[in-house]
Amino acid sequence: MSPRKLTKRHPTRRTIGRIILVLGGASSGKSEAALQLAGASEPRAFVATGQALDDEMAARIARHQAGRPQNWDTVEEPIDVEAWFAQQGSQYRTILFDCVTLWVSNLVGIGFDERTILARTGSVLHAMRTAASRVIIVSNELGLGLVPTESHTRAFRDVAGRVNQQIAAEADEVYLVISGLPLRLK
Repeated sequence: MSPRKLTKRHPTRRTIGRIILVLGGASSGKSEAALQLAGASEPRAFVATGQALDDEMAARIARHQAGRPQNWDTVEEPIDVEAWFAQQGSQYRTILFDCVTLWVSNLVGIGFDERTILARTGSVLHAMRTAASRVIIVSNELGLGLVPTESHTRAFRDVAGRVNQQIAAEADEVYLVISGLPLRLK
């Protein structure tokens, strides 16, 4: 199967939102592919879950911000994503949520267990649909590498994989990005 070129769609206003999932490994080009899918439909918001907890992460965040057009509203929401979508999501035609993996990491970091994280994922998906916006979700595909030797790292990889499966099942479109090349899966 050959990679397909990402197509931009200009949706009309809906009563039920459209969900697009963009998966890929670290530095695979998934955020760039998601921006391409987002197109130019305004108003639009970028929901960022990353936190600048160290210099390297601050540099990554700055690099992502610099690569994004200025006409995006940026929302930094590392934890309570579902509340933001429920309260603010309907104000936007296009929303880019980057990234699920960092959001899951943030939830694990404050002590949430897998069952709670999966329930919150369901709540986020419901809030996204209710917002009636086109939502592009970015997430890391962690299951393609080596099996981690530490049990807590394996547990994180597993919960992230289950969250990705839950989102992919609900999504209208799913893309896998490898070396900057998007492949449509659904």
